[in-house]
Parts: sequence; structure tokens; C-alpha cells
Amino acid sequence: MPLRRVLLLLLTLVVLPAIAAGCSAATTATEAKASRFAEHDTTAYSLPPEKFAKAVALNRKGMTFALTSEVWTVVQLLLILAIGAAAWMRDVAVRVSRNPWVQGFSFVFLLLLAIQGLNLPLRVFGHRVALEYGLSVQGWGSWLGDRAKMFLLEWGVGGLLVMLMFWVIRKSPRRWWFWFWIPAVVCVVAGVFVTPYVIDPMFYRFEPLSRTDPALVLRLEQVVARGGIAISPERMFLMKASAKSTQLNAYVTGFGASKRIVVWDTTVAKSSSDEIAFIFAHEMGHYALGHVVLGVGLSCLGMLPFFWLGYHGVRILLARYGSAWRIPSQQDWGALVVLALVLSALSAISDPIQNSVSRWIEHNADVYGQEAVHGIVADPQAVGLRSFQVLGEDSLDDPTPHPLFEWWFDSHPTTRFRAGFAEAYDPWDVGEHPKYFAK
Repeated sequence: MPLRRVLLLLLTLVVLPAIAAGCSAATTATEAKASRFAEHDTTAYSLPPEKFAKAVALNRKGMTFALTSEVWTVVQLLLILAIGAAAWMRDVAVRVSRNPWVQGFSFVFLLLLAIQGLNLPLRVFGHRVALEYGLSVQGWGSWLGDRAKMFLLEWGVGGLLVMLMFWVIRKSPRRWWFWFWIPAVVCVVAGVFVTPYVIDPMFYRFEPLSRTDPALVLRLEQVVARGGIAISPERMFLMKASAKSTQLNAYVTGFGASKRIVVWDTTVAKSSSDEIAFIFAHEMGHYALGHVVLGVGLSCLGMLPFFWLGYHGVRILLARYGSAWRIPSQQDWGALVVLALVLSALSAISDPIQNSVSRWIEHNADVYGQEAVHGIVADPQAVGLRSFQVLGEDSLDDPTPHPLFEWWFDSHPTTRFRAGFAEAYDPWDVGEHPKYFAK
């Protein structure tokens, strides 16, 4: 079968159903009206003067950190290539052993070590800021331990993927971008499945929510019943985030047998049961609206043009700079750095698109969450408004973020917009209509 037909078949069978799952309901007039109100509202979310000043200062540091990280990711790879470090790492790996497995893992180890070292000052700055503003309580020893765990995880998993990729490159030098994409998709799906079982417990402790707060579980079961989806108490977990963070959060993770909703213990400590029900309903909405399937589907689809552009980018760069970098071909271990450079640049360019999709997904989960707690909490609008106020105050979210920064880097709508929308959205009022639940 021609490659073009294979791509079309995969698009039809895998991606379109995922997109359809996420686009199951169009924007309603009630939602649009609340959104217009939220876009111009400046009072729903606010901070007292002292906290406002800290939030503005923190936001500026956050913008500096994000922009610097984005640029530095590309620059450091260019630096590794320009000074011949990639070729040196290749030479060291080849001298270590004739075994390609030893060579591959040696090269990946040296490359990750170099990247970690070059990134360390920025990471230290980020953690210092989190400690300074009270967003983190994690000690430096624990922080370094987490960095070491992440390094070993990246080395192990990344080394296996690199070995697979170079094997595919040798077998199909002109079509490796497609043939490697297929096992990469399998790895993404497998990664989403095993993350709750393997990766998350490496960094935090989890307990069944039914063990720590049975009364809260009963309240959340009301929300589950209202949504009509299958989330048993065995899939509700409390994460001991307070050992490292002071911030509030909850999230969904996994799918199938590993599907679960996780609530941070900081959220339980600082929120009322009504507010937790609202937060839980938002997270439940990601499953009910097919966002997990949509996210995985779009991620898998997005990798294909990335790999295709990566293949062509590596060819172009090696033809122009291969001699200077002492990397003769795409089958050379050093070509991994060239591919990482191309993919990093593409990722930076595509951030606004990815984050726009993410903000759309999160907004729909907000709509679902507010509708899902109707009849369970006395005043969904007040509960939603209060939830975002607490979240914003606790995280020192700037009520007036820069629009360009928001567009490029924010994966969620601003706290100001979310609070304003929660305050204005009342689909059960006379003449209004809910989006996801029958009136």
C-alpha cells in the first residue's frame, strides 16, 4: 500500500474520532455571553495590594524564566554542535565499546549529562523563586533527588527509543520518520497508561481518598452519578503534595484500567467540600468529554509532521554544517543532537498552537464542571468564583498577565477569565441553556 494511503487510513481511524470526541458540543449562546462578560471583567478575581505586588513580580520572573528556557534549549544544542562536543561524545562512545547498545546508551548518557549541566543554573533559579515566593517547601536535597530520578528515567527510556530510532534509520534511511513514528505512538499510549503506576509514585506518595476522607468520597460520588460515567472510589486518590508544594491542584491521568482522578492534599486542606466537588467535576469533565483520547490522538498525530520535518531538517543541516560539526550522516550518533535541535525549534514555534488547544479543552472542562455540580452545591456560580479566587491567591496568579505571554505559554485560561466566567455562567436561568446537561 502506498505511504500516502497509509497516512490517510491512520488519519481516518485514529485521529478523526479523537477530534470528534472533543468537539461534541458547539459553543452555546449562554456560554458565549458569559465569555464576553469574563473577557472584560476585572473584579471577579483580584488580590490585596501586597499580594498583587508579589504576583506581578512573580509573573515577570516567570516570563523571564519561560522565555530564557525556550531560547536556551535551542542555543545550548547549537553550542554542543558548534564546539564539537557532539562529535567528541560520539568518539568517546565508540571508544568505550564496539557494541552498538553500549555506544548508544553511552552517547545518550553524555548528552543528557551535558544538557542537565547547561540547564542547571536555570533550574536552580526556578526553584529558588518558588521557595522565595512560598510556592514550594521542597528542600534542596529532595529537589536534587528528583532531578536524579528524572535523569535516570530519561536515560533508560530515551536510550531505548534512540536505539530503536537508529535501527529504523539504518533499515530505511529515507522513510525512517514514518516507520519510527509507529512505535513512537505505541510508546506514547503505553506511557499514558503506566504513568499512574510507575512514574508518579517515584516522586509522590498516593493514598486512596476513601481511606483519608470517606465523607468527601461520598460527596464526589454524587458528582460522578450526575455525570453518568464510571469512576469508582477505587479510582480516586489523594496525592501528598504538601511535602513539596503549597499550591492547589487536581488532575486526571491514565486510561482504561489505570484511569484515575487525583486530588492534592493541599487542595483538600484549603478548600471547602463544595469547592472540591467543583474541582473534581472539572477533572471528571476531561474524561466525560473525551479530552484524554483527544489529547493522546493529537499528540500522536503531531509527532508525524514533526518527524518528517526533523528528517528534512537534519538532512539540510548536515549538508551545510556536517563537516564543521564532524557529523557525516544521519546514521552517526551525533546526528541525534541535530535532530533534537530541529525538534526543539519546531516545538517552540508550535507552542502557541498547542496551548490554544489546551486552553480550549480546559475551558470546556470548566463549563462541564460548573454544570455538573448544579443541584449538588447550593450556588455553582459562587462556588466556582470562590474556587478560582483561592487557586489564584494561593499560586500568586497575576490578575493582569501580558496578553502575548498568555497566548504563547499559558496552557489554561487566565484565572481572571475563569473566575469571571464562573460568576457569569448560569445556564439554568430563565431563557438560558446548558451545554452538556439537560435543563
